[in-house]
Amino acid sequence: MKEIIIRKDNAGGRLDKILAKYIDKAPKSFVYKMLRKKNIVLNDKKAAGNEIVQAGDSIKLYLADDTIAKFQRHPEGAPAAKQDSDRLASFNAEAFQQDHVIYEDAQIIVLNKPAGLLSQKSKPGDVSLNDLMVAYLQAAQKEQAEEMIPFTPGISNRLDRNTSGLVIAGKTLYASRELNRAIRDRCLKKKYLCIVKGIVTKGEMLDGYLVKDEKNNQVTVLSDPGEGKGENRIITVYEPIRNLGDATLLEVDLITGKSHQIRAHLASIGHPIIGDSKYGEKEINTEYREKFGTKRQLLHAYKIIFLQMAGELAYLNGQHVEAPLPEDFSVILNQGL
Repeated sequence: MKEIIIRKDNAGGRLDKILAKYIDKAPKSFVYKMLRKKNIVLNDKKAAGNEIVQAGDSIKLYLADDTIAKFQRHPEGAPAAKQDSDRLASFNAEAFQQDHVIYEDAQIIVLNKPAGLLSQKSKPGDVSLNDLMVAYLQAAQKEQAEEMIPFTPGISNRLDRNTSGLVIAGKTLYASRELNRAIRDRCLKKKYLCIVKGIVTKGEMLDGYLVKDEKNNQVTVLSDPGEGKGENRIITVYEPIRNLGDATLLEVDLITGKSHQIRAHLASIGHPIIGDSKYGEKEINTEYREKFGTKRQLLHAYKIIFLQMAGELAYLNGQHVEAPLPEDFSVILNQGL
């Protein structure tokens, strides 16, 4: 018999989802059969699988150890992310905290992603910000009892590999769900800074339609909706912050949030982001690379403002988190000073 005690950070999840993490190679039919036969019970009672578990709940599996092991992809039910963190032999939790953690409390963590690092892995061999975050959080939870299934956090918003700035994650299942809801319902605001080609003298709200080419991972912005192209409406608000001679520092607010939206929308009005190899202009990209060493699109997610967070995250309302300017921005902004 194996007993699992539910941790607070896993509270609020469905029983069958918890079991799917623990015996992750077991067919669903096997799990539900074991529930029907009371070989798996919740708090010593028969369960259907759709029950919402709470902190301290007991799940007992009346199965042989070798049967449990056969259905576990990772020994002792350890999540894949922990196996990945074990690969990061050079990982230093203290250095990660100093370099990347902007804000952290019992419920959420806000990270500053450097340009060049993936938000989430795209293939098994990748190391991403999400992997590093999980390794960091697990380093702070070394005293976990083996029989407890840990909740493995995942980031709630992604940034392109070569975009820097703030990424947020919930440290508990509840917080993760609430953050995902808040982002979807625009209960928190994300603001960006970017340096674009040309002089922008006034702010504007751009309204258009975005079509994505999945094969080439590139989008096109249309002024009017087409037919049968799978277009999505996009709204982007920008405000000029500083005139840089041949370029402008903008603050950007996404009313909608689609892939490559800022980059493509600004390029569509003749103000591409400098350094953007996909939507930018080669001449000015080359000029800035030679003059300032610019190697990526100058786009930085610098601020998160909490507006209408609910429940256990309501304490965040009215607060904001800011990331410092990356060095490649500072080099350009400090020119001539």
